[in-house]
Amino acid sequence: MLKARSNTRDATVTASGMRLVRLLVGKPPLGIAELTKEVGVSRTAVSARLNELMEAGFVERRLEKTTRRGRPHNVYTTTDAALVLLFANHQRLVMPVIWKAIYQLGDEKLTADLLDLVAAELAKHYGPMVTESEPKQRLRQMQELLCEEGGLVEISTGKYGQLIMRKRTCPFFVMADEKESICQIDRKMMSLVVGHPVRRVASRHEGEPCCSFELVEDDQIDIIDS
Repeated sequence: MLKARSNTRDATVTASGMRLVRLLVGKPPLGIAELTKEVGVSRTAVSARLNELMEAGFVERRLEKTTRRGRPHNVYTTTDAALVLLFANHQRLVMPVIWKAIYQLGDEKLTADLLDLVAAELAKHYGPMVTESEPKQRLRQMQELLCEEGGLVEISTGKYGQLIMRKRTCPFFVMADEKESICQIDRKMMSLVVGHPVRRVASRHEGEPCCSFELVEDDQIDIIDS
C-alpha cells in the first residue's frame, strides 16, 4: 500500500531551513545542540526553523533516551518528502530514462501490461477511500483526495454538462517521457477508481496549461481505448 504524501501543500523552505535539511538528510538523528553548532546561529533560531520544517512535513522529531546521565532529549531526522525536495531535478532526468529503458527492453504487450499493473497498484491506494456509488460523485471524491494530498485539482462542468477534472499540479510530472506513459497510467488509474472510463481532453505536454480529464459518455465507451 502506498503511503499518503506528507503535508507539504503550500510549504515553502527558507535558505536556512534548506541548510538544516541538508545537514539532516542521510544521517543519524541530530539534536538541537548539534545542529546549532553546525549552522552557527542561536538555539532559538534553529528551533524555529525545525518547527517550520516539521509543519511542512520535511522533518520529524522523536524523544531519544541517552545512556549517559541526563534527561532524554529530542532528535530530528528528515522524511521521504525531504528527499523528493532535494532531488526533484535528478528525478526529472532519471524517471524518463527508466521508461525509455522499459520500452527498449520489452515489446508493446509487455509495456502495456506494465502500465496496467502500475495503474492497478495506484488504484488500490485510492479505491478504498472513494465510497460514493455514482461515477460523477466518485470523480468528485477523487478530486478531494488529491487536494488533501497537496494537489491543485479542480472540478468544473463543461458545455454539455460533463464533469471535467483539471489537474493544475501533477505528482507524476517528473516521470513524463516522450510517449506520455505516465499520462496513460493516470487515466487508467482514475478509470479504475471511478468505475467508469475516463479520457484525457487536454494535455500539458501539448501546450495546454494543465492536463484535464472527463468521464466518457455511455454511448462513446465502445470507441474509447480503455
